[in-house]
Amino acid sequence: MKIAIVHDWFNEVGGSEKVVKEIIHCFPNADVYCLFDFFDAEKRKNFLAEKKTKTSFIQNIPFAKRFYRFLFPLFPSAIERLNLSAYDLIISSSNCVAKGIKKNEKQLHICYCHSPVRYAWDLKEEYLQTVKNPINRSIFSYFLNRLKKWDKKASNRVDFFIANSSNVKNRIKQNYGRESVVIYPPVDIEKFSINSDKSNYYFTVSRLVAYKKVELLIKAFEHFPQLKLQIAGDGPNKKKLIQMAPPNVEILGYVDRNALVQKMKSAKAFIAAANEDFGITVVEAQACGTPVIALNLGGYKETVLETTGLFFEDQSVDSLVNAIAAFENKNKKYEANDFINNVKPFNINRFQKELLAFVNEKYSNFIDEQHK
Repeated sequence: MKIAIVHDWFNEVGGSEKVVKEIIHCFPNADVYCLFDFFDAEKRKNFLAEKKTKTSFIQNIPFAKRFYRFLFPLFPSAIERLNLSAYDLIISSSNCVAKGIKKNEKQLHICYCHSPVRYAWDLKEEYLQTVKNPINRSIFSYFLNRLKKWDKKASNRVDFFIANSSNVKNRIKQNYGRESVVIYPPVDIEKFSINSDKSNYYFTVSRLVAYKKVELLIKAFEHFPQLKLQIAGDGPNKKKLIQMAPPNVEILGYVDRNALVQKMKSAKAFIAAANEDFGITVVEAQACGTPVIALNLGGYKETVLETTGLFFEDQSVDSLVNAIAAFENKNKKYEANDFINNVKPFNINRFQKELLAFVNEKYSNFIDEQHK
């Protein structure tokens, strides 16, 4: 059986790249395809098992690494031009267009869907608000509408969908009219340990892009000059966030894995304000025994309990300020066993077993049907 793994792109490391790492672990002989790949040697070793990926024409566009977000009108044609006709099984890992890879009737395509294309579906208006020029906004709106139509059509090329959460399962049903099975992402909880010795700072790690709502965190902490917030991560909004951050908010930029774990373990609380599909970092924080202050929406509702954190109701400064104040005033004692029991279902071994069982079952049934 020849297997191809298709991911949207490899540029920055996020939750979906952690999933790809474990898919490769399950299928070590698979070839890996993507739109473009700008991973350095260290990331290639850690997430791609040092595999050389096969890329699309986007790879050769000047400045694609920096400005790839503006190339999205080209993504559908780029993914469709990748030739995977030599493979028996295609496993796509899709935030964007990977699910749209073309296949024939003798191939089985299973898609691990992190989300339908968010900036073409539920985050479209929010994305367009970041485009200041009205003419450019109209152009982007036109191409996003085209991407949405293509995405709906391309979803029919998938034989079976796996959703990374019940939240995404519902969106796959709503947007594509397709059923899916939930297999939660792998979280390397063995790398973390409960730490009850907390320092006097709040912490978050995130890509510094608009929908992650890091700006909201900064504005909330302007109301608490006596409290400290540390923000790890990189992205296009980094410069803007540094300029607006008050003295009690520190933008750390990229933090390596070992330092990141220590930051999570020592933080008073981890704060997450994005409407996430799942949210691996929130599970990692809990694996450190760090309580979470999270938005009561999306994937966080599946990963955070009242015994491991608290919720705020909407993406507003007032709502987050009230949650931080409640956390400070309650001074609640959190129990280590509550954290341990809550993160157990998200471990890597569970992901590997569930993925292999699902793929083997569907492929076996597919072969049986082919031979009838």
